[in-house]
Amino acid sequence: MKKLLLIAAAIACSLLIQAQSIIRGKVYDGETNNPLSGATISIGGKSAGSTDGDGSFSVPCGRAIRVTVSFIGYETKTQVVKNCNEDLSILLTPSSHILNEVEITALSGQNKALLYQPSSIAKLNTMELKRATGLFLDDAINANIPGVTMQRRAVSSGQTINIRGYGNGVRGTNGISSNFDIQGTKVYFNGIPITDAEGITLMDDIDFGSVGNVEVVKGPSGTLYGLAIAGVVNLKTIKPEKGKTSVGQEVMMGSNGLRRYTTHFQMGADRSSLLVNYGYQKSDGFMVHNRSTKRFVNVAGDYQINNKQAINTYFGYSNSYDERGGELTITQYINKDYSGNPAYIKNNAHSNIISFRAGVGHTYNFTDRISNTTTVFGSGISNNVSSAAGWTDKNPINYGLRSTVNSRFLLGANTGLSGISGVELQQQRAQVIGYAMIPDSNNLTGYNRIGAMRSNQFSITGTSSLFTEWTLSFPHDLSVTAGVGLSTMNIELKDRFYVATAARVPSAFKTKYGGMVSPHLAINKVFNKQFSLYASYSKGYKAPVSAYFYIPFVTGAPGTGMLNGGLKPEEGTQYEAGAKGSVLNNRFIYELAVFNALFSNKMTSVAVPLNSTTTAYSYIVNGGKQDNKGIEALVKFVLYQSNKAFITSIRPFANAAYSKFKYKDFKYQALNGTRTAVVETDYSGKTVAGVPPLTANVGIDMMTKIGLYATAYYSYRDPMIFTSTGLNKTDSYNLVNGKMGIKQSMGSHFDLDAFIGATNLTGTQYYYMVFVNQLPDAYLPAPLKTAWFGGINLKYNF
Repeated sequence: MKKLLLIAAAIACSLLIQAQSIIRGKVYDGETNNPLSGATISIGGKSAGSTDGDGSFSVPCGRAIRVTVSFIGYETKTQVVKNCNEDLSILLTPSSHILNEVEITALSGQNKALLYQPSSIAKLNTMELKRATGLFLDDAINANIPGVTMQRRAVSSGQTINIRGYGNGVRGTNGISSNFDIQGTKVYFNGIPITDAEGITLMDDIDFGSVGNVEVVKGPSGTLYGLAIAGVVNLKTIKPEKGKTSVGQEVMMGSNGLRRYTTHFQMGADRSSLLVNYGYQKSDGFMVHNRSTKRFVNVAGDYQINNKQAINTYFGYSNSYDERGGELTITQYINKDYSGNPAYIKNNAHSNIISFRAGVGHTYNFTDRISNTTTVFGSGISNNVSSAAGWTDKNPINYGLRSTVNSRFLLGANTGLSGISGVELQQQRAQVIGYAMIPDSNNLTGYNRIGAMRSNQFSITGTSSLFTEWTLSFPHDLSVTAGVGLSTMNIELKDRFYVATAARVPSAFKTKYGGMVSPHLAINKVFNKQFSLYASYSKGYKAPVSAYFYIPFVTGAPGTGMLNGGLKPEEGTQYEAGAKGSVLNNRFIYELAVFNALFSNKMTSVAVPLNSTTTAYSYIVNGGKQDNKGIEALVKFVLYQSNKAFITSIRPFANAAYSKFKYKDFKYQALNGTRTAVVETDYSGKTVAGVPPLTANVGIDMMTKIGLYATAYYSYRDPMIFTSTGLNKTDSYNLVNGKMGIKQSMGSHFDLDAFIGATNLTGTQYYYMVFVNQLPDAYLPAPLKTAWFGGINLKYNF
């Protein structure tokens, strides 16, 4: 009997073993389609083997198992298996240490790899964006993109961007070189312009924690993007992983009362994807009157209708409120007195933006060589701001479309022609009302209240850009790119604030800035598919904003209440040469660029004296030029990698930028320092204010086999001149930031990412922003002490 039982048990075990399913698959490089040998295969967080010489693997298959594939130099990918009889084909995406493809920036060339682009296009993926908290875009840009600096006025508002010296300048231009907003740089979010029709960009309402991809085009980009004299910043939300559906909760806490809660749903099917993000972010701030609150919702969907048509959609809502303590004087900053600016605090200075943004894009492939993508978009914003100067309500509505035709033709053996042609149209209708602020008679020690109206203006601004660019590809990876863009801006302004005067004052002004032709010419040569050399010429424009093109009426001042007829758009011309490379089996990446950008017709102000000691009014004129020369370098290196050792990779990185930016033929009129006389100052030959001559970053990323990871980086900023006279400059500063955490798959459904990090580990005094040419207002400081943060991200995979 015992023998019969043993035989039966043996037969049963044999049948179970034979019945156990095996799933087979193959792992490929997502860009080259080459099989990857030695990739690690895990099931439910436990190692199950690796791929063989031709990238193949086979593992036991059960019900709804999760297969995770990891390989040095590539992003880890997880796929849920529901059918054990189906062979898997898994494509791994190269990590940030590879010269990745350009994904969201308009290009005429057929090959989207950075190696084939004859220009400086910086690309940030999740690794770079999350080296710090991941909540503030300036952290990522300043640490990873040489030649670009980003500043902010408060915890999460008042962002400005400076690309290769364009973004700061002479006092009085409350626009192009403004301390208060972004101008000259076009910003897009999921294909929707954040930059309005007037050329002004406010980013207070953007949740940078939802961003998963950033691309920055450095230099005039008028050929494909219209009025983009400085460059273009393209942002895209996190992209759901194909074949994966999940819901997650992220919690982050930190110094100065930082709290962040994000709930998200992600679905990546074969022909569609959906991202729903909801979050709440709050900070108590680190100085007086410095609290910040943000609520946001993002919904992004992509749908492949059939082989010819696809639709992508985006909807976003945000409600942000940031208090502003105001700028510190030089003396306050030196004495580490962070009590703020009393005039700002008394007026309850803040920025409150409630916004809706939406866009729908449709792609139609007429043939395998010609396709069209058309996106219609719109936004509505309610914006109220108070500062030392008073209270302003602004309610702009923007809407428009961007339509492009992509073409590619085979002209012969290894010779092809590809291009992009299209139009971008945008219109803004905005009402701006300004108020004085007065003491509250019922609470004299409290905040001031809104007083009498001081201005009421309604403007209609429309911009249009027609463009075409083509790339001719020759054998041996040689290509020539040429294109041209034509931009026009129309501005109509109605002054609804009546001024009682005997003279008849016009209440409506209208003008047009046309003929802004932006050519682009470039050549690129790739050697052995590993490194390239390029040279390019590009041009761009920035038209005046609505506050510039007319001179407001001033009682008793002749020449006011009329068009500012002689004002011209600023013009930017850039010559650039560079080299890019991915050598030593993609273990060493480098990018090098040298450039000369000349900005002409730079806007400045002219003071018109009422008498020998008083300015009656100021108006904007074209004051001169900026001659910006610089060099930028970036390197990434896989110092160590192993699929078997405890430490799987060690990856150092470094970048630096050196600038020599000078004013040319640049004059400015204003009252002197004691406000006793009107003087004219010639800044020619002086250093452009607002840009450190040298910036550098050095860091290292480390990964381990069990999911432990760590990153640390050091940042250096040279002393920076912040008045165009050259008499005032900041001290240099050094920052050390770090972060460590662990990523684990727990069972077949849960993913965990827990981390802790810190910024300013050495307790260095430094600044978020410095106001240019606006003394006595000067410094917007960053926290004096080390700021700690930590969080847990938990995701459930269906």
